[in-house]
Amino acid sequence: MSHTLWCDERAIEGHPIRLVIALAVGVACLGVMMSTISGLGTLQVTEVDVELAPEVTGAGDTDVTVTVVDPKGSPVSDATVVAKSGTATLSSVTTASTGDNGKAELSLDPSLGPNQQEGTVTFSVKPPASGNYRDEQSNTELLVVKNG
Repeated sequence: MSHTLWCDERAIEGHPIRLVIALAVGVACLGVMMSTISGLGTLQVTEVDVELAPEVTGAGDTDVTVTVVDPKGSPVSDATVVAKSGTATLSSVTTASTGDNGKAELSLDPSLGPNQQEGTVTFSVKPPASGNYRDEQSNTELLVVKNG
């Protein structure tokens, strides 16, 4: 059997041609895959963040305007903002939805412990189902300082 392969001249000539054909097919497949991958940019997910007004407040009743924005600073509408106790205490979790301008109004009543000079209120965002948004990174926190 080894003698028949040794004498077969087609294997010597045909083998490089097969490699050239395989290389050409491989390059064509790679080109198709790369164009498919470049089209996936439209499927990417965008992280949202919050902008607060005011960013610092005293303990007690306060109204906070929360603007949900994308990385470019554009407002995100129909998102739900959730305010929770951080190192400052809230009596309950407070939620509000953003309007067309990306703003939500929250009435908060943060309090500090007896020997606590400052604390924070944390915010998370439930992005709208209509967009490719997510909220996986930590957001800006509201700083609460002791009055007087």
